[in-house]
Amino acid sequence: MSGADAGHPFETDTEPGWAAELRLRFAAHGERTELVERRHYGPLRVQRPFHPEPSGTCHVYVLHPPGGVVGGDRLALEVAADPGARALLTTPAATKLYRSAGARAYVRQTLRVADGAWLEWLPHETIAFSAAQAELTTRVELQPGARFLGWEVLCLGRPAAGERFDRGEVRQRIEIVMGDKLAYCERGSYAAGSDVLSAAWGLRGQPVTGTLIAAGVDVSQHIDELRLAYGVVEGPALAAVSCIGDVCVARYLGPSTEQARGCFLRLWEVLRPLVCGVPAVAPRIWAT
Repeated sequence: MSGADAGHPFETDTEPGWAAELRLRFAAHGERTELVERRHYGPLRVQRPFHPEPSGTCHVYVLHPPGGVVGGDRLALEVAADPGARALLTTPAATKLYRSAGARAYVRQTLRVADGAWLEWLPHETIAFSAAQAELTTRVELQPGARFLGWEVLCLGRPAAGERFDRGEVRQRIEIVMGDKLAYCERGSYAAGSDVLSAAWGLRGQPVTGTLIAAGVDVSQHIDELRLAYGVVEGPALAAVSCIGDVCVARYLGPSTEQARGCFLRLWEVLRPLVCGVPAVAPRIWAT
């Protein structure tokens, strides 16, 4: 099903900016997974689904036609993977959080994965311009037997353009819920000028921070292989991989989104067969 949905979570908001919602549902049909439900409100869409893998995994590209997020924007992505479904979601380009005169932007993803299904969330990085005001939330809800593999990379400022994040604030939250238990929770509040941006216990003056998470399968016996694939990053960057039960977490902190992405791609190539049971097949749009 495709089309505008009259009932959306922002219909009573009066703040300026775009209010947009995209709801997707994937279901297993024989050997393939199909996008069986697609509802949108406002400027948040998807291209047609692709099936580039023998496994029948459905690849979908999430699009935000305005090209950036400004103060007052409220974007919501809700994804459901039905039992046995296999889906990979990515974005065609980086998400840009533009400077704001004071209004806060809200971007949230809610990803629900049923028993026997897996979902991959592999977006390009989010770039926060100086003076951006934004709150980013990703919540993954896994039923018993569900699997998830995903990453998020945040760049504060525009290092390539010589722009530091010297005004504004970005709040970030990532949650993994397995059954009725909160298995992982990461919260960050990055305000310009605060100690967290410069202190040794914080970002150490580095503009790029990233998290990769694999959940639903215990891969701890492969930790040495994962660390070898992750590689050794050159200073001042830092990288680490750790596993606790059915949750594996990799972190990156450093000067470069390209370096972070390279680390995560190498790790994904090893993790995907372990978590999803199939080899890594990169979305075609990554090659453009």
